[in-house]
Amino acid sequence: MRSHLLNDTTAEQYRRSVTEGIERVAAKLAATDRPFTGVTVDALAPAIDAIDLDQPLHDTAAVLDELEDVYLRDAIYFHHPRYLAHLNCPVVIPAVLGEAVLSAVNSSLDTWDQSAGGTLIERKLIDWTTARIGLGENADGVFTSGGTQSNLQALLLAREEAKSDSLAKLRIFASEVSHFSVKKSAKLLGLGQDAVVSIPVDHDKRMQTVALAHELERCRKDGLVPMAVVATGGTTDFGSIDPLPEIAELCEQFGTWMHVDAAYGCGLLASLKYRDRIDGIERADSVTVDYHKSFFQPVSSSAVLVRDASTLRHATYHAEYLNPRRMVTERIPNQVDKSLQTTRRFDALKLWMTLRTMGADGIGQLFDEVCDLAVEGWKLLAADPRFDVVVQPSLSTLVYRYIPAAVTDPAEIDRANLYARKALFASGDAVVAGTKVQGRHYLKFTLLNPETTTEDIAAVLDLIAGHAEQYLGESLDRAS
Repeated sequence: MRSHLLNDTTAEQYRRSVTEGIERVAAKLAATDRPFTGVTVDALAPAIDAIDLDQPLHDTAAVLDELEDVYLRDAIYFHHPRYLAHLNCPVVIPAVLGEAVLSAVNSSLDTWDQSAGGTLIERKLIDWTTARIGLGENADGVFTSGGTQSNLQALLLAREEAKSDSLAKLRIFASEVSHFSVKKSAKLLGLGQDAVVSIPVDHDKRMQTVALAHELERCRKDGLVPMAVVATGGTTDFGSIDPLPEIAELCEQFGTWMHVDAAYGCGLLASLKYRDRIDGIERADSVTVDYHKSFFQPVSSSAVLVRDASTLRHATYHAEYLNPRRMVTERIPNQVDKSLQTTRRFDALKLWMTLRTMGADGIGQLFDEVCDLAVEGWKLLAADPRFDVVVQPSLSTLVYRYIPAAVTDPAEIDRANLYARKALFASGDAVVAGTKVQGRHYLKFTLLNPETTTEDIAAVLDLIAGHAEQYLGESLDRAS
């Protein structure tokens, strides 16, 4: 079995095996003509259940053949221009190359003696990102597994900086359309159920600062502690960006930690056209970025950034076998000193390879293209009497609803939209997402593929209308 270990004696076998796998995937990508096959759980589960993991195939080619049947054939392919659902991006080739390198070398980014240059590369990318944000010379941060972990760590730091004598007094303020991880983080941090104060949004789904000011004032009058305000730089449902400068003013006035969840909107940091949409982010105490959303990186690649590097001490724990205190005085850089994770992949390498190959402008150009596409998609929806579109896009998200001419029952329209989404997914012709707006079911395009065209959007809208009309026709038949 030693023949399967990657080392100096198996380098040629490694080259052959990886090349064979890459060729399979490349062929699949080239031949994929729709984002999904439409396979169901009931159809796929028996094939996987039938595999005996205690009986290996002993041959890479045979394993890849089996993988074709249980994964590759039916995978959902984000690179396809009619995958329009969630915040999943097609990935750039330099980052995929980085993924191959980091997996083979298998550095762990917790300590210097497990990563060496990897530590310095990650730190350089953190410095690059904080400079793009404008957080100042004392800024720092660390890579994380994703936006949820980044938000959790940011709110942990905010909790510790609040220095309250009672967790029950702490309050977090976030818009009613902020990410669910804010409430989840509050629970994990031991705060009460009412710790997160939901702030209403305006017509454009942006936090209402007048309401925020009112709630902050009420918090203070009630003897509570405003621990943090979470402003969103690109909401998951609408791509809306909260008014960051006004929120920053209120945070300064009330002495409150300002966190910006820019997991989605961080692509604006590289934008050549729309950087001003995220102005005010430079005043944040902490920022979440997800490179695996709008920097076109493979999952996972995220970071939490802070204005004051010293606040990261709240995540520090010294273990004698790993990162003893003496290493601080010896100036040995251990990333575990600032991370919630211990063992951690060298995900920073993917972004490094991307920047060194394409440059930030290359990333920004791709993100600008999808933002431009969203504008054209909004125009299509606004001009189409079959659809109601919610807000003009700030980033690359469109939320809309099929509205039949002859049906006025909102519940029946809900069912038609739900059916259309489900039927479209089952067909495999396209994949779209869904959400609720004021209690009603809507559909959603999340446009993160520069290869998607307005023709793709128009074609998918026609498919949705067709499925909805089919449902409504059958519904009328059943009722008659």
